[in-house]
Amino acid sequence: MSGVSERLGAISESATLAISGRAAELRSQGRPVIGFGAGEPDFPTPEHVVEAAAAACRDPQNHRYSPAAGLPELRAAIAEQASNSGLEAASKNVVVTAGGKGAVYGTFAALLDPGDEVLLPAPYWVSYPEAAALAGATVAAIPTDVGSGYKVTIDQLEAARTDRTKLLVFVSPSNPTGAVYTPEEVAAIGEWAAAAGIWVMTDEIYDHLVYGDIPFTSLPVVAPAAAERCVVVNGVAKTYAMTGWRVGWAIGPADVVGAMTRLQSHSISNVANVSQRAALAALTGPQDAVAEMRTAFDRRRRVMHEMLSAIPGLECPMPEGAFYAFPSVHGALGRPLGSASPGHSEALAAALLEQAEIAVVPGEAFGAPGHLRFSFALSDEDIVEGLGRWQRLAAESAD
Repeated sequence: MSGVSERLGAISESATLAISGRAAELRSQGRPVIGFGAGEPDFPTPEHVVEAAAAACRDPQNHRYSPAAGLPELRAAIAEQASNSGLEAASKNVVVTAGGKGAVYGTFAALLDPGDEVLLPAPYWVSYPEAAALAGATVAAIPTDVGSGYKVTIDQLEAARTDRTKLLVFVSPSNPTGAVYTPEEVAAIGEWAAAAGIWVMTDEIYDHLVYGDIPFTSLPVVAPAAAERCVVVNGVAKTYAMTGWRVGWAIGPADVVGAMTRLQSHSISNVANVSQRAALAALTGPQDAVAEMRTAFDRRRRVMHEMLSAIPGLECPMPEGAFYAFPSVHGALGRPLGSASPGHSEALAAALLEQAEIAVVPGEAFGAPGHLRFSFALSDEDIVEGLGRWQRLAAESAD
């Protein structure tokens, strides 16, 4: 008999990390697997950030505990950056967390009670439902599709709202779809939430990764009526290629930030000081590397979109933000693919891994069966080779 609590026993492993682990396992066996599963930039952390961390390692003040809410200098820099973007914030409104996941978990823990309900547009990032469940809340998933551009409407939100609804999770740019809401759409959703009296957690971790003429829009900035019931989640992971440094943050009302800080004081104590010093250097130092990465991702998304769109049975919207493509594969299901004829997207992902040696995440993990998520945070050569394998396998199977 297992001694694991029911609460943790019900939590599943992150599907994205599991796919990356399986790809690494096959590579260790000598197989040339190309992984499209990882949600992290393939660039090194900018050199000036690394140097700041090295200097921090040698400073004894970073060898000790520090405030649970984060280093004062970092909280001030985060608040200043937010204010410069139109979101009024002071240090008291900021808590530094162990990555973006820490901010999500802390927000849910601070706001949700057992029996509360969370509105979650689907497709959604794999960790949102699990964090909500850990807080004792239930999730009401709201499906979107290719036809809507993977965007939820006000009518859908209102239809899903009940007297138990406490929180809306809003994400733009989106993981896993790459969808970006227009300023008008963001404002309308924020105004709806304010009128309904519900909280919004808006995850802005991909705010610097939008392409072409498409702008990023922060919900509490364009819908100020929602600001008093809004928590903004962000971090350095995606913008600065710092996923392993584990620094995120939440910006919100002082009482919510205070609750999250108390939680951290009894759990992680504080985020590693060296990582916080690195994050401070990232926010306040040169931003050239950010622009260079965005340029590379823009080029790669175009290549990926073109190659995925050429595969029979796939319908792939052009990603507008983040670094993911999320094609519908409904038209490819049931077709011969090598020695298989996959009938659902999990089976298709398994067939692609075994026969084309490419690792992708099936849509089931994101609440969207019949889709696959492809990261384009990998080299141009790997994108062309990996998707070329699927194209060749599909052509051979059709003969």
